[in-house]
Amino acid sequence: MEEYKLHIKNVVCQRCIISVQNILERLEIPFSSIDLGEAVLKKPLNRSEMQALQAEFDKVGFEILQDRNERLINEVKSMIIEEVYSDEPSSQKLSSLLSSRLNFDYSHITHLFIEREGQSIQKFYNAVRIERAKELLDYNELDIAEIADRLGYSTPAYLSTSFKKAIGHSPSEYKNLDLKDRQNLDSV
Repeated sequence: MEEYKLHIKNVVCQRCIISVQNILERLEIPFSSIDLGEAVLKKPLNRSEMQALQAEFDKVGFEILQDRNERLINEVKSMIIEEVYSDEPSSQKLSSLLSSRLNFDYSHITHLFIEREGQSIQKFYNAVRIERAKELLDYNELDIAEIADRLGYSTPAYLSTSFKKAIGHSPSEYKNLDLKDRQNLDSV
């Protein structure tokens, strides 16, 4: 049986995946898998099914991506989020990782990303890492050195410098704030 990949913008976490699953089940659209930024359907959707699905997605902030370049951008974002949130991140450089998995030259990917998103891939990657660092600091289970290691920073000092530059507070100061300033990943 042939399967059809549906690319979905703003599916950036496990709860998003569950939300997509619930919508597909409610609309009785058969699928074989759902992942960050995509769902693999067991059959193509007709026009009315596609419209009904998009209407449901609109309610929760998702968007079906049909443009090839938009799908590529979505894949880049999903891969970065997956990499940052992985318990065992790749030792490969981000540029090599993206190029090899997407089968595109990194210069093409980065040019398209900047054109569509208004920021570089590296800036997006750093913003996602900072949001993950905030989350890990909120959990208060790891020290700065462990967080730096998990997020691929060369040293705890480099994490602290990047963190302070991004949000105006050091990680230690952030931990003591009463009001935390965390962002949704789909708004990074």
